[in-house]
Amino acid sequence: MPTDHILKSQTFYHGTKANLQLGDLIEVGHPSNYGQRKKAHYVYLTATLDAATWGAELAAGEGLGRIYIVEPTGPIEDDPNLTDKKFPGNPTQSYRTRAPLRVMGEVSSWQGHSAEQLKAMQDHLEKLKSMGIEAIDE
Repeated sequence: MPTDHILKSQTFYHGTKANLQLGDLIEVGHPSNYGQRKKAHYVYLTATLDAATWGAELAAGEGLGRIYIVEPTGPIEDDPNLTDKKFPGNPTQSYRTRAPLRVMGEVSSWQGHSAEQLKAMQDHLEKLKSMGIEAIDE
């Protein structure tokens, strides 16, 4: 279900390891950070720092995790990978879009999850992978 009404009043974040600049666009077509790293058909955003923190910590690649403040350039929808499968009602405020996200700023100070929480999540994702289940179903 489209959530265009949210666009006007919400701050959105995108967690990644990519080093981006103000005004850069985060677009579809790049390898996904998860699963078999297939070409992504969506870009993901969230209205919570916690969900963005997970994105920054779990993203593929080297370097530090980063959390960007982003602006959707088109319609967004609830992320069915979380809302339909794990958290009905979208309490994580997680969304996806086929339209680019424009980088509007960066969160310079954020608290990562504990080593135990991070290991538990990585173990969970590894278990899903061994079962042939993609973390993101596009």
